[in-house]
Amino acid sequence: MISRDQAWSVLTEFTKSDSLRKHARAVEASMRAYAGRYGEDPDAWGVAGMLHDFDYEMHPRAPHHPVKGAEILLARGVPEPIVHAILAHADYSGVPRVSRLDRALYACDELSGFVHAVALVRPGRVISGLEPPSVKKKLKDKAFARTVNRDDVYRGATELGVDLDAHIAFVISALTEVAPEIGLART
Repeated sequence: MISRDQAWSVLTEFTKSDSLRKHARAVEASMRAYAGRYGEDPDAWGVAGMLHDFDYEMHPRAPHHPVKGAEILLARGVPEPIVHAILAHADYSGVPRVSRLDRALYACDELSGFVHAVALVRPGRVISGLEPPSVKKKLKDKAFARTVNRDDVYRGATELGVDLDAHIAFVISALTEVAPEIGLART
């Protein structure tokens, strides 16, 4: 198993953008929270969340991301189930989401980024008090955070088998725990 510190080292080696690092941290937090809910290994799930886009700056276009990154991760000893989940988070990779880890990463990726974006435009960048209806209203605004694939948000909740409102609330809670690390205020 790769440690969190080793994963962070890989992330920072390949990812120079502060916003992508914050996204990685946000998805890691959501994944760790879901691991706790499902009785899974929070370190493994957190590493999957942290590294899912580590190669994006090098390979921003399909199909290179995340396929090229997966090769690097395997060469560095990242366990195959984590690499599989990273490959499966991109629909175009052709890698099916078969495990709960795969489905959780897919469900947390776009939604974590979207919730983060919603919190960033709130007064004081405060995440506390953010409610699912506010996030859902922003989801309907196609001009807001337009790079977030709304279909992935909806499909992610469905594939994970969770109600969308509950999923949004869960991700808000997870991001609240790491708010200062991702440029947000708690209160």
